Amino acid sequence: MLKNILIIDDEDKLRSLLARIVKSEGFDALEAADLKSGFKKLEQNDIDVVLCDVKLPDGNGVDFAQKIKTAFPLTEVILLTAYGKISDGVQAMKNGAFDYIVKGDDNDKIIPLLYKALEKVQLQKKVKQLEKRISDKYSFDTIIGKSKGLEQVIDLAQKVSKTNSTVLLTGETGTGKEVFAQAIHENSNRAGKSFVALNCSTFSKEILESELFGHKQGAFTGAIKDKKGFIEEANGGTLFLDEIGEMPLELQAKLLRVLETSEYIPIGDTTPKKSNFRLIAATNRDLKTESEEHRFRSDLFFRLNIFEIKIPPLRERIKDIEPLTRYFVDQFSNTGNRKTITIDPDFLQKLSTYKWPGNVRELKNVIERSVILVNGTVLTSEVLPYEIQHQTDTNNKILSAFSMQSIEKLHIQKVLNYAKGNKAETARLLEIGVATLYRKLDEYNIQ
Repeated sequence: MLKNILIIDDEDKLRSLLARIVKSEGFDALEAADLKSGFKKLEQNDIDVVLCDVKLPDGNGVDFAQKIKTAFPLTEVILLTAYGKISDGVQAMKNGAFDYIVKGDDNDKIIPLLYKALEKVQLQKKVKQLEKRISDKYSFDTIIGKSKGLEQVIDLAQKVSKTNSTVLLTGETGTGKEVFAQAIHENSNRAGKSFVALNCSTFSKEILESELFGHKQGAFTGAIKDKKGFIEEANGGTLFLDEIGEMPLELQAKLLRVLETSEYIPIGDTTPKKSNFRLIAATNRDLKTESEEHRFRSDLFFRLNIFEIKIPPLRERIKDIEPLTRYFVDQFSNTGNRKTITIDPDFLQKLSTYKWPGNVRELKNVIERSVILVNGTVLTSEVLPYEIQHQTDTNNKILSAFSMQSIEKLHIQKVLNYAKGNKAETARLLEIGVATLYRKLDEYNIQ
């Protein structure tokens, strides 16, 4: 890809000479005689590096460097001056210039500097592309599903993501709590900063404490050097604590102090450190019950429960099974270099009537297994696990007039009719959440 170099200098001969030198290196050179025309070229072209004189008819290149970096942060600026002044050089670097050189004395430095500046530009562009891919991967738009319950959860997550509030994600294992945590982070003002995830159920108390708070060399046997904790790593970004309900009570007290003061002390240290991070916690436990039964600190629960988002299980999001299935089929077909695979309706029917105790994670595993087992290009129910092939179908059977499900369905339909189809009013009259109502409407296929 051709690199664009903009040369801004009011001396025609020098500007033309620099342009010829730049072009001889295989770069494209654009020219401007003053700052005003130079800025227009920056707006009209994708400029990688600007070679700019310090003294120009309509301004000072040192001040102009700051204007360039503000408007075009990926563009590097090399300033040229006839009279080198230390104060100008210092100010130029403060304003974001890549370097500051003296005409004549430093001519030999121009081309090597150009290459170094271009190397920095390319690195910055790669970082930006990587950040974009990460943010695209974890944006709310990539969360797959069209059920009302899921849409409401996404709406809540989008609203809280713009704040710095602590978020508690609850729901069964495999519902996608970490996906939501990532999306909240990438949609927040901390996007681009660290997202650090730690599963509290994976480690013993001692190791978990070290992972969270870090330690000093010699703090315990095996501590051969200083170690940063996840709290320090998350400074400026987001700390995601998965399965926080498994955290030992002693560590809960230490975590609460960090949340209240932003201070913590690494193991074996005596000096407090500060960390500014946003906490997103997740659990499949009922922390309210856990705190009432003294298995979880009630003060930490209240601190975590500022904004709870309950992610519904897959069995309450039947409409999401088909789009999720098609997404996973495409994903594993591409990974395995398989031909395009189509899905038999009976295959989808079996998936739709299964209860999915492992939720989205279990569905993903089932689809991966099915894609591996399929011989042709059509997924049929024969490649599904035995328990899904031979399940007892309760979702689509005709409800008995004596069953609780039948009574519940009839009652919801009556209240919905009474409220003239107003979902919010129906939920209020039923004394249930709107999300719960939408899940019931999906479950009973009430339009």
